[in-house]
Amino acid sequence: MQLVRQKDQMMAQGAHRSRRTLGAALAVAALASAATACSGSAEPERTAPAPAAGQQAQGAAGALDAYVERVRAQRAARVLAAKKWGLAKPPLEAPAPPAVKPRITTRKGFETDGEGLPPVFTTVPTKQKVVFLTIDDGAEKDPELLRMMSELRIPYSAFLSDYVVKDDYGYFAKMQKSQKSGVSLHNHTLNHRYLPALSYSTQKREICGMQDVIEKRFGKRPPLFRPPYGNYNEDTLRAAQSCGVKAVPLWAAEAFPDHMEWREWDRDLHPGDIVLTHFRGKEDWKGSMADMIRRVMNVITSKGYAVAKLEDYV
Repeated sequence: MQLVRQKDQMMAQGAHRSRRTLGAALAVAALASAATACSGSAEPERTAPAPAAGQQAQGAAGALDAYVERVRAQRAARVLAAKKWGLAKPPLEAPAPPAVKPRITTRKGFETDGEGLPPVFTTVPTKQKVVFLTIDDGAEKDPELLRMMSELRIPYSAFLSDYVVKDDYGYFAKMQKSQKSGVSLHNHTLNHRYLPALSYSTQKREICGMQDVIEKRFGKRPPLFRPPYGNYNEDTLRAAQSCGVKAVPLWAAEAFPDHMEWREWDRDLHPGDIVLTHFRGKEDWKGSMADMIRRVMNVITSKGYAVAKLEDYV
């Protein structure tokens, strides 16, 4: 009688394993079917016979194991990088970006009389605990910054002015390719002038001229523009729109090597806040670019935020 019960148990376990194997095989088959549908091919591809269900399940399990191991290795590398660069804690991993980008509108109080112009904003509408790091002008060309940001895997966006980057376009070309997801290079005018004091034609030359420089030197016409000092008028937005600018991100907080400055009354971070800093060195402020990154990342991480890529949301 005991032998019968053992046999029944073995058969039940075998059936359970078979159901799990079949379930995994069906999942793999469903993914394969979806991939074929997404490929846009009208005819099924003529290939060798599909592997058996057990082989498919083993392949799926192997892929999952490889993914888990890859994530674990990336996290370990980030912990080591945080120690190397003197951060209090490793930067938090940003969540997956939204499938559909949020609708960006001009912040209340930042409007002009014109309609249909690129929105001006300081915060991206999102409930995710992410902020966005942006760096302006391009005066300091510190190779240590590229290594640090790459090893820590911190996304950021650069807003460049030609008068300070033209002596070394190569540095920003390296920056552009220094991370797997790329570092986006955007427009901060040719000469960093106070735009509201200029005529429409002069503003257009400052903004559209920089669009041309970035496209020529770095291969892409940028969709984002930040006016120098955060100052603009309706002519600024019309000029920017005329040469392909889609949005005008300002900032909610500004980072320095020794302190933070805040736009909001509560002096705190909020989901979707844009953080500004500058390409500056010890000649201009109390510390290096690496010191600034340590400061701002310690603040961001301690408040429970991750840094996400601005272009994934805007």
